[in-house]
Amino acid sequence: MGNNNGYLPLFETKSSRRPFLIKLYVLTISVAICMTWVYRVRYLPVEGVLERWAWIGMFFAELWFSFYWFITHLVRWNPIFRYTFKDRLSQRYEKDLPRVDVFVCTADPEMEPPIMVINTVLSMMAYDYPPEKLSVYLSDDGVSELTFYAMLEASRFSKYWLPFCKKFNVEPRSPEAYFQIEPLDGPVKTKEWLFIKKLYGDMKNRIDVTPKQGQVPEKIRKEHKGFSEWDFVSSRHDHQTICQILIDGRDPLAMDNEGQRLPTLVYLSREKRPQYPHNFKAGAMNALIRVSSRISNGPIIMNVDCDMYSNNSSSLRDALCFFMDEEKGHEIGYVQYPQLMMNVTKNDLYGNSLNVIFKMEFPGIDANGGPMYIGTGCFHRRVNLCERKHCNEHKVDWKRVADIKIEGNARDLEEECKVLASCAYEENTQWGIEVGLKYGYLLEDVMTGFSIRCRGWRSVYFNPERKGFLGLAPTTLLQTLVQQERWSEGELQILLSRHGPFFDGYKNIPLKLLLSYCIYFLWAANSFPTLYYVVVPSLCLLRGISLFPKASSPWIQAFAYAFFADRAYGLVEFLWCDGTFQGWWNDQRIWIFKRTTSYLAGFCNTILKMLGFTNHAFVVTAKVASEDASKRYEQDIMEFGVPSPMFNILATLALLNIFSFIGGIKMVISNAENKVLDLFTPQIVLSGLIVLINLPVYQGLFFRKDSGRIPSSVTYKSLIVSLLACSIALQ
Repeated sequence: MGNNNGYLPLFETKSSRRPFLIKLYVLTISVAICMTWVYRVRYLPVEGVLERWAWIGMFFAELWFSFYWFITHLVRWNPIFRYTFKDRLSQRYEKDLPRVDVFVCTADPEMEPPIMVINTVLSMMAYDYPPEKLSVYLSDDGVSELTFYAMLEASRFSKYWLPFCKKFNVEPRSPEAYFQIEPLDGPVKTKEWLFIKKLYGDMKNRIDVTPKQGQVPEKIRKEHKGFSEWDFVSSRHDHQTICQILIDGRDPLAMDNEGQRLPTLVYLSREKRPQYPHNFKAGAMNALIRVSSRISNGPIIMNVDCDMYSNNSSSLRDALCFFMDEEKGHEIGYVQYPQLMMNVTKNDLYGNSLNVIFKMEFPGIDANGGPMYIGTGCFHRRVNLCERKHCNEHKVDWKRVADIKIEGNARDLEEECKVLASCAYEENTQWGIEVGLKYGYLLEDVMTGFSIRCRGWRSVYFNPERKGFLGLAPTTLLQTLVQQERWSEGELQILLSRHGPFFDGYKNIPLKLLLSYCIYFLWAANSFPTLYYVVVPSLCLLRGISLFPKASSPWIQAFAYAFFADRAYGLVEFLWCDGTFQGWWNDQRIWIFKRTTSYLAGFCNTILKMLGFTNHAFVVTAKVASEDASKRYEQDIMEFGVPSPMFNILATLALLNIFSFIGGIKMVISNAENKVLDLFTPQIVLSGLIVLINLPVYQGLFFRKDSGRIPSSVTYKSLIVSLLACSIALQ
């Protein structure tokens, strides 16, 4: 069926209502939850102050869990799925496709190795898209001469890589990922495959050898004028703007080895001075927005993290199907792809696959109004990043936009862009406030997306069968927990912000969508009820205080059903999302670890920062690990290795529960009449489950001898604290 303009739509949306069994599950769980509330109110202890307050605390924790469960299933109730028609796009707009500017951001050459960065860049350059309309920008906040050298090498290698990709339609178009698969069939194809692989291997060796020499050799520095910029760099926090157009797509001489045009390739390291705030990734993105507006000015902007390569060469065309749809395209401000990981182990040791979130929750959020902007794998209209409010009458004349030409030669554009990326340019302007990505937020991307939604634009979630982007997940427990801390802290900061959902949001965004976002905004708040449930029942078990119905009581059925049915549903959901049983169990472990450490730290940090005691800091997640740590990760062995307050908490909670579990078993054995067993079975089972969850922690504390074990200092501290807590409970 055609739209109002007589055209067939460029995309369609299909609704997927939940099966009857899932609706029955939700209904029965809701009844069980209500019964637990009735029990808590009806049997509130009359005697004993400690017993009463422990009971009340359990009730409030369960109220919180119930609320969070409710909004989670509200989100998942009626998901939608999007499908694009790229053939229709080509038929109608092939000659009038808009220019697209791709932004890749890197900040630290040690945590984000240059060879990884240029693999991402090359995969973006190789999109199935007219090269004269494609520009790729790298923002290097680490102002690394080695990264610039790697980009120079990539610009040369692209002359062979891009025609190879298009000739054989290869996927993925990241060389490192592609050459891990088998060679092409046929002697001619195999010969070309081996030739390109050798070129890539030689380039990789040159890039890898350079840092061992301490600096880029003088012979190489003479190959490009850009290296002279580093003669004036004082440090990574004090330097001038460096802007180099490595490939000018407008230049008729910018051709690959088969005579085809090459996309524009730009290296940018914005100016930094100690007296100016640089605003982390948001500042880098805003500098890219301004610089790209002068060099290519694409009406569509796409940004990715430097570790997230393109896994689907058609992703760009898929996104344009949403923006260029004649009926609904003018409403869409951005198209968000899922953030998927390529290095997750089979059993997902650290719960980093996020498959359930992106397969179950985001389609539901899309149905409720549209996903949040998660900072990578996202296509934007340039106008919505420049504070333009959505207007129903605002429709783009794509032909007119495609005909706009950029004037100026490469050398002049570089000089102009140095001003646009200078520290002083943003002084007394609305950049970071009303224009561009928002400053002052730990998750500037999420806040920016929220602001775009408040201005009337819609967002779209798209998860094609062939994944659009693949990145790198943390490979140690500490990296995972630190990343989760930053995410939870940033989400809570937005929730409590005067521009957040309680203030600006409720005026401009439907309540259903606000509740959908609250799944993530309330991550940090989950810490306290979870911590209460992990600690208090165990301590009360040692003290002889019962907090649940007796095992022989009919009321226990409501608690047992609510808990075990929910876990069973979670298991089925996880398996449906291509997980394994062991992966689900690992996910349950990380679920508790995150809530008792990362989310707790995120909550405390947010409150301290709101009170002015600390400042925001952006932490780059390391994309590399030691060889031994990598081997243990591949073997699904949990990595501890270094002292951390988070490990102190994990070890203390693990020891507290094993002491309580042993104490509970001892009480049962010493009571011949089984009254203790009847009274404390739920608490013993709860402590036992927590003990099982923490088996890797016990191994790290007492049994492992490798460098990934829990440090002795953590062991001693946690033993002292847990024994002290148990002794107080026994008094």
